[in-house]
Amino acid sequence: MSFQAFLYIVAVILIVLAALPIGTRGISLALLGAACALLAYSWPVITG
Repeated sequence: MSFQAFLYIVAVILIVLAALPIGTRGISLALLGAACALLAYSWPVITG
C-alpha cells in the first residue's frame, strides 16, 4: 500500500469518527480528516 493510499484511509476514518457523537476537546476530527485528504490528494505534486 502506498503512502498516498494510507493517507486516504486515515482521512476517511477521521471523517467517519467526526460524524459520530464523540466529544473531542480542542481538536476537530473533521478538519483533521479534511487536511489529511488534501495532503493525500496533493502527495504526487509534493513528492514529484
